[in-house]
Amino acid sequence: MKRYVALLRGINVGGRNKISMKDLTQYMQELGFIDVCTYLNSGNVIFSTEETDHLAMQEAISISIKDHLALEIPVLVIALEDLENKLQHAPEWWGNDDKSIYDNLICLFPDISYDFFYQEVGDPNDAIEKVEHYDQVVFWSFSRKEYNKSTWWKKTASSEIASKITIRTANTIRNILKK
Repeated sequence: MKRYVALLRGINVGGRNKISMKDLTQYMQELGFIDVCTYLNSGNVIFSTEETDHLAMQEAISISIKDHLALEIPVLVIALEDLENKLQHAPEWWGNDDKSIYDNLICLFPDISYDFFYQEVGDPNDAIEKVEHYDQVVFWSFSRKEYNKSTWWKKTASSEIASKITIRTANTIRNILKK
């Protein structure tokens, strides 16, 4: 039995795509997943299963949400051990205790290449942003005070690529791994 996290894209943001975590837990249990728990109200569902096909799990979760709530929600499933491996390759500047910096992990869906991602969001603003990628994730940090000057801030939320990525803070990712 393996532990996984399902990262749901764009739920409970700005009053859109509302999903209760209690209901989401129930939907996951109906799919046969066990030891299901959620973290925060932003679509982080940790669960166990003997299933190993990530794409099949993603599709089953998406269909369940659509059947229950009539919402089309992109879902990315990652084994917790794979997520932990990704974090072990984080650059030194990412995820430290510097409160003036906002550290995010951008997770790319399987059908997205780095080249396509970078083409869509453009070059980061080197004065306030740092980026580095590894194994379908991009470590992204930027100045909290100057987030509105970030090249990627608006583009990761509004470009065509937005439905093919999901973003979590460094702290969120670390707390997911503790579940």
